[in-house]
Amino acid sequence: MAKDTTLGTLFITDTNPMASAEDLIATMDSDGIDASVILGLGWTNLEVAKQVNDYLLESAQRYPGRLLPFCSVNPMWGDQGLEEIERCVGLGAIGVGELHPDLQGYKLTDLSVITPMMLLAQKLNLIVLVHTSEPVGHQYPGKGASTPDVLLSFIEQFPDLSLVCAHWGGGLPFYALMPEVRKVLGKVYFDTAVSPFLYDERIFSVVPKLGVVSSILMGSDFPLVRPKRLIEQVSTSELSSESKASILGGNAHALLRLP
Repeated sequence: MAKDTTLGTLFITDTNPMASAEDLIATMDSDGIDASVILGLGWTNLEVAKQVNDYLLESAQRYPGRLLPFCSVNPMWGDQGLEEIERCVGLGAIGVGELHPDLQGYKLTDLSVITPMMLLAQKLNLIVLVHTSEPVGHQYPGKGASTPDVLLSFIEQFPDLSLVCAHWGGGLPFYALMPEVRKVLGKVYFDTAVSPFLYDERIFSVVPKLGVVSSILMGSDFPLVRPKRLIEQVSTSELSSESKASILGGNAHALLRLP
């Protein structure tokens, strides 16, 4: 763990579980999940990143159509990071992430650092997933400072990027009530990863009313949260059947360009 700062920060104790591809597949079968996006963390060590990326890519090959791999890189690696993306794309990666600016040593507003990677992602038609944080609420390891204001500045710089903001975008969807904000969220998605740790279940009834239901992706952050828990929160919400279906798969189906 000393080799990678992110690994040492997020897994400093045994309370944060890890899971294998087989663990995920077994849970998917039990919870009725057809396909899952699999991705690593915001690594700080290139060797660790390559090892994890290889495992994700190999796992996707073992379970074709069920596991959809992203590759995890650090924009601070410069050309080495770009080369790793191209290598992984050649082996089946469809996205980049999770990016974790705070742990990886940069800010989303550091354009000299992040622009080459974002331009490559756009060129290769990749999806980018970034860790985001709430400016208020409880603290947790790796929470960071990629709050809605920082995130919005990043989005404005790359309006053509297919972007997924993890953890409800740190609350950015709430600002969609502002016309200026809503206008720049056209290609931005928000996942629900670890939602039960951040918000109560009413968020699934509230956020879609803000006009972003087509941008919400069901995410769990397995194994921290089991998918079934999120599915139950969506299913018991006040949403229409159509909106529930969109969040539980329809939106992801469109974003991931699944057959």
